[in-house]
Amino acid sequence: MDWNKDKKLYLRVATTYYKKVDKLLLSGDYHNYLTMWSRQALIDDYGKKCIEDIKKFDGFCNYPSHTNYQETIGKLFNTYKKLNYEPKEGSIENFKAYMNHIFQSQYELGLDYFTILYQKPTQPLPILCLVSRKRGTGKTTILNLSKLIFGDNMTVNKTEDFRSQYNEDWSSELLIGIDEALLDRKEDSERIKNLSTAKTTKSQAKYKQKVEQEFFGKFILCSNHEETFIPIDQGETRYWVIKVKPFEGKEDPFLIEKLENEIPAIMHFLANRKISTEHSSRMWFHPSLLKTDALRRVINRNKS
Repeated sequence: MDWNKDKKLYLRVATTYYKKVDKLLLSGDYHNYLTMWSRQALIDDYGKKCIEDIKKFDGFCNYPSHTNYQETIGKLFNTYKKLNYEPKEGSIENFKAYMNHIFQSQYELGLDYFTILYQKPTQPLPILCLVSRKRGTGKTTILNLSKLIFGDNMTVNKTEDFRSQYNEDWSSELLIGIDEALLDRKEDSERIKNLSTAKTTKSQAKYKQKVEQEFFGKFILCSNHEETFIPIDQGETRYWVIKVKPFEGKEDPFLIEKLENEIPAIMHFLANRKISTEHSSRMWFHPSLLKTDALRRVINRNKS
């Protein structure tokens, strides 16, 4: 083993040693994460002198930034992940066409949503809900696209993952997608509403105590249940519900590959785009902008 080559993979936070490990995904991509590593294993592999070369930090932090990313901030190690691509000017015709398909007459608001995510990651945003009974509308593609842009700072869950008391796997993420969402319990709605504007939350891993931490997560829900995927009360301003229409003509089976090729250009576009709406509420958008027919139908279905 070559210590000069490998030493950048190891660090010590407080009194615990960690190694940066790449996990191979089915897509062929790699997911980078930290795993605990014993001091003795390091000595066995590289000799006792290697301990002196390992970078040491007082603790962790989770500081999101896409325009000025820092892996270390002072004596803290930043657990927010660097994005997988570097911005580069180029064509985004497939991205714009897809965004126009999803957001329709609210196209500029959709671009604002992703621009704010990129430029102002700690800014609270409405709970984006894409619904359609029909298959093949491309609503789940929004989750795949967001994952490509924001990398390991996004997670895609199922309804049961959100309901679980163990939330360590998503409580520190920028984006929490819920595919095939059916959060039809009142407590589901209350929890997601509270989290959408929360500054902190309690994170818990299995067999570990709860830990309070800062929270800046945004939720994207995709569901085939247009009116019953979640209870929404009259006057609620935290949900943005969009009914997605089927593609005109034949659905493009290579759409996600085309979008992936545009990711560097999409990042350049989002980094330099001017937000078209004013900061008018705690969730940025004025509530009147988010009132859609799809939202009204959910509210009416929830009336007693």
